[in-house]
Amino acid sequence: MNLRISMLLKKQWIGFFFLLILHQIVQAVELTFELADNARECFFEDIKRNTSVILEFQVVTGGKYDVDVSIEAPTKEIIYRQVKSQFDTHQFVTLVEGTYVVCFSNEFSTYSHKVVYMDFQVGDEPQLPGVGEHVTVMTQMESSTQEIHKSLNTIIDYQTHHRLREAQGRKRAEDLNERVMWWSSIEFVVVLLASTLQVYIVKNFFASRNERQYKPLR
Repeated sequence: MNLRISMLLKKQWIGFFFLLILHQIVQAVELTFELADNARECFFEDIKRNTSVILEFQVVTGGKYDVDVSIEAPTKEIIYRQVKSQFDTHQFVTLVEGTYVVCFSNEFSTYSHKVVYMDFQVGDEPQLPGVGEHVTVMTQMESSTQEIHKSLNTIIDYQTHHRLREAQGRKRAEDLNERVMWWSSIEFVVVLLASTLQVYIVKNFFASRNERQYKPLR
């Protein structure tokens, strides 16, 4: 009997963890996109009034890892602006209902492309199924479920930031490797030309000396 109960609880916990992970995947609003030089990309979102909004961005690769960012309200008011920023997080509450515009600009750059990560969260995260449906005190399992849910969100955030740092480090390593390869190639060509020039000069020196030494007499 105890074995059946434990197996049933184990199956319920496995199913619940699967639902939590699926819930996180469905609710995730993240985007990584390429921003070309002299380009401007804007994203539009219809948001109701008194809604909490969080914008998080980070330049992953390209140039000096900077970009211009702005958030425009439906009234054409600029509620947030950053110039040549590498990363930032901005939270605000909407005052009017309408279409909000988030723009990323790389117009100040003439040759470097950027890869930008953006996380745009609209509204508060919904409660877990069954947690907010009763007015009594939450059971120990429900409290543990909420704590696990918060821990999973924290883990997802840490994983995202670590992936971004990994991508930045890999891109810098690739750029450094490319520069070292080009510098080594240039050094090889210079050494080869210098060696060839030295051989040519020494050969001409001995050739002209031999001509002077064995010049036939008339």
